[in-house]
Amino acid sequence: MEYTIQKLAQMAGVTSRTLRYYDEIGILKPARMNSSGYRIYGEAEVDQLQQILFYRQLDVDLETIKKILSSPAFNEVEALEGHRQNLLAKREQLDRLIANVEKTLAYKEGRIKMENHEKFEAFKEKLIDENERKYGEEIRAKYGDEQIEESNKQLRGMSAAKLAEADKLEQEILDNLNDAFATRDPAGELAQKTADLHRQWLTIFWGKYTKEAHAGIAQMYVDDERFAKYYGRKHPAAAKFLRDAILIYTEQEK
Repeated sequence: MEYTIQKLAQMAGVTSRTLRYYDEIGILKPARMNSSGYRIYGEAEVDQLQQILFYRQLDVDLETIKKILSSPAFNEVEALEGHRQNLLAKREQLDRLIANVEKTLAYKEGRIKMENHEKFEAFKEKLIDENERKYGEEIRAKYGDEQIEESNKQLRGMSAAKLAEADKLEQEILDNLNDAFATRDPAGELAQKTADLHRQWLTIFWGKYTKEAHAGIAQMYVDDERFAKYYGRKHPAAAKFLRDAILIYTEQEK
């Protein structure tokens, strides 16, 4: 069965403008153009649009979706199973948040007692789930299940003040990294201060700190494009600069 752009947009719950944009960026091309110059979509394009919308619901950006769908290794059935698992995880997150809201309401109405740390449990679990979804496979392969479970345990027991401290440190790292990058000296005072701030931030989540592990995660920032993009928002080479500064800081420089 074939669909005009208007019919497909209506069926999928998106706008015709969105479909035209997807065509422009090459993520969803029509099957053909009819004699009047209108875009016509077939079954293959319908299935591809469904995949795109699944990924968008999981907050995957269009550039990444395009790379995934255009990869020779892309498998539609495996992708659907992945969507299913991610959506189930998302549902679990929402269930925890709903439960936390209901518990807080009961506390406010005087029906139960609630410790302060309980008010943040759902948010911590959401953070753990998101980290597992985005980075779980890589970090478990690199550091082992025991280290990651210990880190998750550390996060679950973390106070709101400690979480706020971690957020503050993370912003300080980014601010100092941008200033340090301008010096082009990973051994300089600013760069080494950034490496030390990064150690402090890691220790909040890890508990146990080793120079080797610190150097290892710095290398992962360079090897994994998601981390490289995060640290390189202002300067594309910032992740490599941070890696070099940390290697010097941890005395792992070769």
